[in-house]
Amino acid sequence: MAVNNALNPQRTIDELKELRALTGNADGAQRVAWTETWAKARAFYKSKLAELPVTVEQDEAGNIWATLKGESENTLIIGGHLDSVPNGGWLDGCLNVFGGLEVLRRIASEGTPPVTVKLVDWADEEGARFGRSLFGSSAVSNTMNPDDLRHLADRDGIKLVDAVAKYGVSLDTAKQASARLKNAKAYLELHIEQGPVLESMDLPLGVVLGTFGVERHAIRFVGQSAHAGSTPMNQRRDALGAAAKLSLEIREIAKRHGGVCTVGSVVTKPGIVTAVVGQCDITLDQRHLDASALATMLRDAKEASERFAAEEKVSVEWNRIWQIEPLPFYPDLIEMCDESIRETTDKVHRLPSGPLHDAAEVARAKVPTIMLFVQSLRGLSHAKEEDTKEEHLLLCVEALDRLATKALRWVEDR
Repeated sequence: MAVNNALNPQRTIDELKELRALTGNADGAQRVAWTETWAKARAFYKSKLAELPVTVEQDEAGNIWATLKGESENTLIIGGHLDSVPNGGWLDGCLNVFGGLEVLRRIASEGTPPVTVKLVDWADEEGARFGRSLFGSSAVSNTMNPDDLRHLADRDGIKLVDAVAKYGVSLDTAKQASARLKNAKAYLELHIEQGPVLESMDLPLGVVLGTFGVERHAIRFVGQSAHAGSTPMNQRRDALGAAAKLSLEIREIAKRHGGVCTVGSVVTKPGIVTAVVGQCDITLDQRHLDASALATMLRDAKEASERFAAEEKVSVEWNRIWQIEPLPFYPDLIEMCDESIRETTDKVHRLPSGPLHDAAEVARAKVPTIMLFVQSLRGLSHAKEEDTKEEHLLLCVEALDRLATKALRWVEDR
């Protein structure tokens, strides 16, 4: 199948490099949401939209929508996010937006499409400043609880409610943005993989099956602080001993069930070299694409914690930090994405997404959703070293365009 002559994937690369020069520095991308640099990135993006026959609006949650009116109100949405983590990469999020922009250009060049096409730049996907990821998309999916966000503040003490107000957003009205999904029939998102799987298989592109479900818990082991020199080994109640055993066991649990588990934080008290640890707090993050497997992983970890607590003569307490169910993507769109990649590169791999994305919130809103991954060099992301081969960037824009063509026909029939 020939490449559409109106599509110019090289332009996407060129615009991403312009954006990098405009909003990055020697430490990486600085497009943190609700900051002046983020606003500068959005102004650059809007300047490109001004060349197209689209209406551009910001919704109540701060998301920017570019709408190309079609013959039908049935709507195909392509999405991404311009915001980054501090010292982030030049592709994370913004590739989605500018790749989608190029596809929108191609569709617009052919006149009025059969259905309406929208390109959305989601507000604050990363949650880098206030710790609340998926801000804009969770408002649109109606899963946001504004009261959970009112107390959030950044490291300088600035409250989220005040920061977003500078950009025309109020927590009290943010969820009104859910009206934007009224006629949505399909959602497409392109993203760098942010992991090493595709590179290890020497494949440029992959179909995303869905996003992992997540169980995130705080676990506290309580023993007895005692002198490190005078307390015999068989009489210690070492809270760290139990936590250390669990941190190793959760890796084996993940291997058994095909998921991933991480102990990301360990805090000991009294935290001095001459004392047995009396209290140890750890965090556990467990992820799987299958809900029953995730539940089993959690059960196994809890049982293991009780066993190790008994061995070390300590107590253990669990508190859930956060949970989200696995979100499989839409079967018809998975097949379309697979076909689009095969038409572009001949080979394809299907894989889950460990990180969450705005696509997960759209899927939660029951909109048929699919994601397309492009290879990440060394699996790196959220770092200035993040990169993807330019030939692979060209391919991913072409594959997204092919997917959009198929999705347009599919949406037209729904």
